[in-house]
Amino acid sequence: MANTFTQIYLHVIFSVKLREHLIGNDWKDELYKYINGIIQNKNQKLLIINGMPDHLHLLIGLKPDKALSDLVRDIKNNSTNLINEKRFVQGKFSWQEGFGAFSYSHSQLDTVINYIKNQELHHKKKSFREEYIELLNKFKIEFNEKYLPVFL
Repeated sequence: MANTFTQIYLHVIFSVKLREHLIGNDWKDELYKYINGIIQNKNQKLLIINGMPDHLHLLIGLKPDKALSDLVRDIKNNSTNLINEKRFVQGKFSWQEGFGAFSYSHSQLDTVINYIKNQELHHKKKSFREEYIELLNKFKIEFNEKYLPVFL
């Protein structure tokens, strides 16, 4: 799209189905690299990825010619296939339906990158449920509890 100039940064969060703790330390780096490849192949930019055994955080620089829902669908479908083909988990792996996405300005990137980088430390103080609801409230996103990710 010639003569189109944008700056769109989105913090995307999604979880393992039923919030099971399935993302293993021994293969998460391979998963992160694979997801980065998916994003690059879609001509988008991954700034950082990190997470916990039950969910992921991604900060993506998104171009306006790509629908976020299509990108997340592709990330989830392709990474599910990788996890199942490599048999990283016993049984069938899948991501929970839906995702959260929150926009940030360029001036906020360092803060968001540090937040994503420090997930393990962050979750010693706050549960995923508390974190997710806090973000929804911070961004004034109306929500119905029954549509939130399953929290075990």
